[in-house]
Amino acid sequence: DVVLRALRMKKLAGDICAAVSGRHTHPIAMTVGGFTHYPSNDEVAQLRERLETMREDVNATVELFQTLRIPGFERDTEYIALRKEDEYCFIDGQIVSTDGGTWSVEQYREVTNETLVPHSTAKHTANQRESYMVGALARFNVNHDKLHPVAQAAADALGLKPKCTNPYMNTIAQVVEIAHCVEEAIRITDTLLERGIEWEEPAPPTRLSGEGVGACEVPRGTLFHNYVIEDGIVVGANCIIPTGQNLANIEADMRTLVPSILDRSQEEITQALEMLVRAYDPCISCSTHLLNVEFV
Repeated sequence: DVVLRALRMKKLAGDICAAVSGRHTHPIAMTVGGFTHYPSNDEVAQLRERLETMREDVNATVELFQTLRIPGFERDTEYIALRKEDEYCFIDGQIVSTDGGTWSVEQYREVTNETLVPHSTAKHTANQRESYMVGALARFNVNHDKLHPVAQAAADALGLKPKCTNPYMNTIAQVVEIAHCVEEAIRITDTLLERGIEWEEPAPPTRLSGEGVGACEVPRGTLFHNYVIEDGIVVGANCIIPTGQNLANIEADMRTLVPSILDRSQEEITQALEMLVRAYDPCISCSTHLLNVEFV
């Protein structure tokens, strides 16, 4: 039942993506100035019915996670996410830190401060400390007061309270966000059905020059895109992804965690570290590779 429920929830999420953006993953329907594909009113109505049913799946999922034991590990760090004053922010807004500070999206370089490190081909980021965290837990810590009441109730039931400094609770924060997003999706579909969906041609391309910066909250954290255009041609691009922003924080967590679990077996230590990495929900290649832990 648990597996079937998870697959059912995943399929609905994929079908919503397909209706809006043309396919389940890696959207293809979004273009500069609009969309090349619109869902029909019938498609939206069918999704609305399935979202209503999904409320039961969300409740069952919250009950399931209440039975799981989350490792007890705390390490205070800086949490960064986008924030708006009128909604739980997933796109646009301002960059906000739990350590204090607000930046416009265009100031993202002042927040990320990418640096090269000798032991990795990936860059590390840091703002007001040695590292910071992005993702569901960061969004919750920054935006918890904007959650839908159903999601707030889920957070209470799962023992998630701000400011939470246990990285393993990132998975719990994701469950809370699922509860929020289902309610938000129902609200959006109701609005679309009330207004009706009519085709609009995307804006025509231009040969203009300029620079633009955008940011959104993807499941695993804040994503920044920066493009420079000359005569309609992209001549410069900079993308800073969530997994890259979390790398330094994962390493800092490990440095704090390992001394506290040295009394465990090597297998248990390895498992605890693998669980820590996966709690951050990194990209698939990072989450599926087992750690090569050396014991000396």
